[in-house]
Amino acid sequence: MSNVNTYLKKHTEALVKDVGIEAACKLTGKSKATLGRYYSTADEHADRFMPIDAVAALEEAARYPHVTTALAEQRGITLSYDGGKRNSPPGGVNSDVVALSQRFAMLMGEYNQSIEDGIITANEAKRLLAETLAVQQVLLDMKLHLEEESV
Repeated sequence: MSNVNTYLKKHTEALVKDVGIEAACKLTGKSKATLGRYYSTADEHADRFMPIDAVAALEEAARYPHVTTALAEQRGITLSYDGGKRNSPPGGVNSDVVALSQRFAMLMGEYNQSIEDGIITANEAKRLLAETLAVQQVLLDMKLHLEEESV
């Protein structure tokens, strides 16, 4: 399986888990087994990917557009979010800077714990990914606030 396929499957899994497996089943009309196949890296499921309408339904309910972001990153595209959506909490750049420093400290703390024994396990990598996504969300909020202030 190519690195791109593995990357997309990991983000598909993150999307389903963000929404919750039960809710994802209801939103897409797919079974747990079918959803699992979409993010399985097993050889027999290597060519299975979630249909775009299912991705759209899940990303509407998710806290973060995992698959859309992954696709954009693969093409070198930077996304910007609508300020009216849930990604831009109240506050401004100053509160974003504070939040960014806090999230970054949490990421570095998680990294320090993970690398302590010289090996980053799968669970440690998932926690690092979660912290990385949290930092990314704070940066996106900060970008929105900066865009608002520059108008």
